[in-house]
Amino acid sequence: MYRLRSASRVLATLLGSALLVGLAVVPGTANAAPVLLSQGKPATASSTEGAGTPASAAVDGNAGTRWASAWSDPQWLRVDLGATSALSRVELDWEAAYATSFQVQVSDDGATWTPVHTTTAGTGGKQGFTVTGSGRYVRVHGTQRANGYGYSLWEFRVYGTQGDTPPPGTGVHVTGSQGNWQLMVDGRPWTVKGLTWGPPAADAARYMPELKSMGVNTLRTWGTDATTKPLLDASAANGIKVMAGFWLQPGGGPGSGGCVNYVTDATYKNDMMTTIKQWVTTYKDHPGVLMWNVGNESILGLQNCYSGAELENQRVAYAKYVNEAARAIHAIDTNHPVTNTDAWTGAWTYLKAHAPDLDLYSVNSYGNVCQVRQDWVNGGHTKPYILTEAGPAGEWEVPNDVNGVPSEPTDVQKRDGYTRAWECITGHTGVSFGGTLFHYGTEYDFGAVWFNLTPAGKKRLSFYAVQRAFGGATPANTPPVISAMNLPTSVAAGAQLTIDVAASDPNGDAIAWSAAFNSKYIDNSGGLGFTPVQVDGNRLTVTAPDRLGVWKVYVMAEDGRGNIGIETKSVRVVAPQPAGVNVARGKAATASSYQQVGDGAPFPPSNAVDGNAGTRWATDWSDPQWLRVDLGAVTTFQHVQLVWEGAYGRAYEIQVSDDGTTWRSVYGTTTGNGGVDSIDVTATGRYVRLHATQRGTGWGYSLYELGVYRR
Repeated sequence: MYRLRSASRVLATLLGSALLVGLAVVPGTANAAPVLLSQGKPATASSTEGAGTPASAAVDGNAGTRWASAWSDPQWLRVDLGATSALSRVELDWEAAYATSFQVQVSDDGATWTPVHTTTAGTGGKQGFTVTGSGRYVRVHGTQRANGYGYSLWEFRVYGTQGDTPPPGTGVHVTGSQGNWQLMVDGRPWTVKGLTWGPPAADAARYMPELKSMGVNTLRTWGTDATTKPLLDASAANGIKVMAGFWLQPGGGPGSGGCVNYVTDATYKNDMMTTIKQWVTTYKDHPGVLMWNVGNESILGLQNCYSGAELENQRVAYAKYVNEAARAIHAIDTNHPVTNTDAWTGAWTYLKAHAPDLDLYSVNSYGNVCQVRQDWVNGGHTKPYILTEAGPAGEWEVPNDVNGVPSEPTDVQKRDGYTRAWECITGHTGVSFGGTLFHYGTEYDFGAVWFNLTPAGKKRLSFYAVQRAFGGATPANTPPVISAMNLPTSVAAGAQLTIDVAASDPNGDAIAWSAAFNSKYIDNSGGLGFTPVQVDGNRLTVTAPDRLGVWKVYVMAEDGRGNIGIETKSVRVVAPQPAGVNVARGKAATASSYQQVGDGAPFPPSNAVDGNAGTRWATDWSDPQWLRVDLGAVTTFQHVQLVWEGAYGRAYEIQVSDDGTTWRSVYGTTTGNGGVDSIDVTATGRYVRLHATQRGTGWGYSLYELGVYRR
């Protein structure tokens, strides 16, 4: 049996339906309720009294923490709401250090401000007032303090209606709030599983299958220009994004770029701003762009250009310039974040104070990568970050070996270094967005052996460690593992050098050995000089270089399947000891010229006969030049040894004289190649002279030792 509903219930139901229909057909008749917009959002300030009173403390929802400024006027505190929002109310909970005169201001871009509340009769305590206006940024701007302290707020609360979150498919955005951020790409969370990019951009398409197999979704560059397009095109076609960089001097941490005066050099800054705007405009709608990265390691690198108070001024000016660039990029492109990279988390303090328009921070860190998280916490930072370079410990971080040069990690240690770096990067959830590990390149030199995952296109243990970390394909074959490399600490120039090795291949593949030398710690050369190698079981034999100094020795184990294991150690090449007595040692020496100024100068002729291979004679940069030694009496000798520094003689003669005036040649060459020249020649005279007529380099002549031996 059915019961009739009461008339009142029927009427109420009908009215309710009508109201619902009315709401459906008359949009906009109801407003969203005002909500607290500021809590947990990024906050910055003109200053802070100390590390314990950061700007973020005023928007953390904790009435027991506070922001406090320096003790001067004016000061400001700013919160970024993340999107332009309609405002309805602002509340200020002052500590005892309050403002009597202040404004609440709003801005869409963080540059142009409009007041929505003004007072010159502030009373402190808890203040609340209705406001009308809209903006993404809201700030309290104090101009008159109530007492001798600064300004201090327990809480700064902004209420209103949140602006629209960009819908899916509209670009890349940093979302969330303090400690709970996400990087969103087309509406989906994006953990940066990246590598720094090394090959030519024009060749990008042929590397993409390998990168995809590794699980890579991001590539990082240091510069953006017309040549970048093929990389963006190939990346987009393979679901990979590019962190597009803009290089700013000095860059490179330890002074790898030229010095710029960021306080006064308006021409450089204007030119770079024009370049940045040009390429952001060109590529802002390209689906291959992830974000813009303005500058690399320059806050640290400025220490190679300035010191003291001027260094501080330059760092502040640089950070402000980065902020100008971020603001300019945002004005052109609202769909991609802007960041800045340095090699020092201390740089974030400058960015926090002077570059509030950055969306996130970035840092390059290797051996100390697991300290970055704590540095972020200790710094009271209010923006997320990305690791833009990371990997095993670098040359600047490792201890020196027995020959006084950095002890390069083994292949296994490098593999583990990448794994450890990734674990630390991804362990800071809600703050770290991932990282671009260093380095995907095909270079095959000193730096490439230290860091490249694929030197000359050959895969190393580190390649597969990154592939595993990124969740890439399971490899069918992996590289040989070198477990031992032993060699003497020194060897005579041109002598046989034996290297004992131990290696195994996980897949049972046959191992082919090769070897090379590098003179980085002699002349800063990065190149590898491959040398013939004799293989006898686990012993390799090579010929040592002729040139004196500490050389890097490399051994390579290849499996014939595109994989390689590489180990390296140092050896000191010393002059061979000739038979007999050096009758020139300690005798009087004169020369046509010697270098009297410059790094390490003077370099007098006496250095070439002092028996010390660490001192040298060096000439003016011209031909001809000569070095003469007075043996003290007419002497018969059977051998001459010339130990050249890098500036050697291509054409020269050995001459003798009884009176120092009339000379006769006893040896000559036009094909000298430096290193150690061991000359068997029997001659008699009181004076022995090296007479050089053609230099082997653009410098002068430079000789560690001129030895004259009587047997």
